[in-house]
Amino acid sequence: MKAKAAVYVGANQPFEIREYPLTAPQKGYAKMSLIASGVCGTDIHIHNGNLSFAGSQIIGHEFVGRIEEISESDANQYGLQAGDAVISDIACPCGECLLCRTGDDANCVNMKVTNGGNPEEAPHFHGGYGEYSYAPVENLIRVPESVNPKAAAVFACPGPTAIHAFSLAEQANCHLKTAKVAVVQGFGPVGSFALLYLAKMRVQKIVLIAGTMDEKKRALAYQLGATDIYDLRDDYECVIKKDILAMSEGLGADLVFEASGNPAAIPMGIDLLRNRGVYLVPGQYSNSGGIEIQPQLITFKALQIIGSSQYSMVDVRKYVEFLEKNPDLEEAILSLATAYRVEDVNQAFADAKARKNIKTLLTK
Repeated sequence: MKAKAAVYVGANQPFEIREYPLTAPQKGYAKMSLIASGVCGTDIHIHNGNLSFAGSQIIGHEFVGRIEEISESDANQYGLQAGDAVISDIACPCGECLLCRTGDDANCVNMKVTNGGNPEEAPHFHGGYGEYSYAPVENLIRVPESVNPKAAAVFACPGPTAIHAFSLAEQANCHLKTAKVAVVQGFGPVGSFALLYLAKMRVQKIVLIAGTMDEKKRALAYQLGATDIYDLRDDYECVIKKDILAMSEGLGADLVFEASGNPAAIPMGIDLLRNRGVYLVPGQYSNSGGIEIQPQLITFKALQIIGSSQYSMVDVRKYVEFLEKNPDLEEAILSLATAYRVEDVNQAFADAKARKNIKTLLTK
C-alpha cells in the first residue's frame, strides 16, 4: 500500500507530489494517518527562501493524525493506543544543555526535529505534509474524544506558540487575569489564537491592529474576542495611540503581542506600551529586514521585551486542555480554516501567501 506526500524540493519551487510505500513503524515510533496538518508561517518562510532548509524533505510540523500502528510496549508506556487522535510535536530537545537542565527545553540549543528525515528512505513520511506520518511516540499528545481533532489542528502550532509566550509574560509579572488593556498586532493564526485566549482570561480591552480587515475578518475578530479593531490602511497610528491611552487611564497597554511578522510593527508596539509594560514578540520568525526604534523608550518606560520562538510539550498539553475546557470555541475555530488535499499543496501555499485564508490546512 502506498500514500502521497508533498515534498519540498527548494525555495520558490513547486512541491512535488510523490508516493511512498507504507511500512510498519519501528519500536518507539507510531504510524499515523492524516486528519489535518496546518500550513505554518514558518513553512512559508522556508518556501520563500527566508529560512535555510536544504535538500528534499517533507516539511510541515502541525500534523494531527490518528494512530494506526503502535507497539504494545509503547502504547502501555505512553498511555496511547491505535485509534487515538494525536498531535505530533516536532521538537526533540537534547535534555542535557543548560536550558534543558533549568526547565527551559523550548529553547534547547541542540534542538532536533522529527521532520528532518530523507523521504526516499523508509519510513518516508517524516513531516506534516503527507497522508501518513511516523513520529516518536514520546512526541505524541493525545487529543481527548471530546475535542474535534480537526479543530485541534487549526491552532496545533499557533496555540502552543501563544501559550508559551503568555507564560513568559506571567514570569515577567504581567498577569493576564489582572491586565486591563492588551494589544494584538496581526490577524494570522497566532494573532487569532491570542485574541480568543485573552478573551478567556477576561482581559477587559483586547485591541486588534492589522493591515487588511474586511467585514468578514472584522466579524471573525469580534467573535474571537477583540473589543476594538484598527485597520492600518484607514486608522492612523496617532489615533490608535490616543484611543489606547483613553482606555487605560492615560497609561498605555499592559501587554502588546506581536503576531504580524512585519518588522514595522515593532516601533509601534513599543510606543503603545505603558511603563513596565510587556512586549511579547513571537511573530518575527525570519529576517525580513531591519527597523529603526527609539531605544530610550525602553529605558524610560522600563519595558520588558520578551522574544519567544518555540514551545514545549508542556505547552501543547496546555493547548489541548484549553480546548477541552472551552468547547464553545469549536465552531469559531473551525470557521477560520480552509482545507486542501495534500495533492493540492501548491494551491494551498499560493492562497496562504496571498492571505486569502486565516488558517490553511492539508487533509486527505
